[in-house]
Amino acid sequence: MLSLWLPYTKAIQSDAHILFCFPYGGGNPAFYQNWEVNLSDYFQICPVQLPGRGIRFSEPSYTDIRALVRDIVAAIQPYLSNRFSFFGHSMGALVSFEVARLLQSKSLPLPENVFVSGYHAPHIPDPGRKIHHLPDDEFLDGIADMNGLPDELIQNREFLSVFLPALRADFTMCETYKYQSGEKLKSSIVALGGSDDPEAGEEHLRKWQEQTIREFSLHILDGDHFYIHRREMEIIKIIKNQCKTLYF
Repeated sequence: MLSLWLPYTKAIQSDAHILFCFPYGGGNPAFYQNWEVNLSDYFQICPVQLPGRGIRFSEPSYTDIRALVRDIVAAIQPYLSNRFSFFGHSMGALVSFEVARLLQSKSLPLPENVFVSGYHAPHIPDPGRKIHHLPDDEFLDGIADMNGLPDELIQNREFLSVFLPALRADFTMCETYKYQSGEKLKSSIVALGGSDDPEAGEEHLRKWQEQTIREFSLHILDGDHFYIHRREMEIIKIIKNQCKTLYF
């Protein structure tokens, strides 16, 4: 593996267009490994592993997005001589956006595309209620109410309790996030969302357009907040169509 941040990637091919993939709150980046089969002609998939889960389970989770972003930038910086793009779902969308902003502020290479999925534009008020401070049962009920985790995970409370610290840390990070105005991104932004996701609806996603000086596109697919598990091939097609001019 390249590092603890990129444990699923053995080596970076010199001519690869890297797709760094950022997980949703409480999620495992191994989900993105399945994309390698369908995107290998376009990208080298590099899922980002956060502390507090997976092989980094014993490490403390971040609760401050600025600190997380600084450390991610340091981890991926050796690989930015390649062409690269970002994909993030839910919390991962916010993290990928802030990573891109920090790269730009440091005059480092930028992602050609930032794919933001299932998360409202960062400069508008969070449409959801804050739950990170609630007692465990109420916190988990709140996540269930907002479809904040896949159903199969929500229903297994005993299993979920093992991951509660990381999950709460992720919600804390998002719910205490304070947008700071700054220069618009010089990367294209592609926003995606589920048609039945009340906290990342079309009006929330369209506002991402205000964060870039380059191309913007919006795609609404059937499903709720976790449409990504049921619309995987449609998402992959969108990614391919966005980037195909780079290869043909």
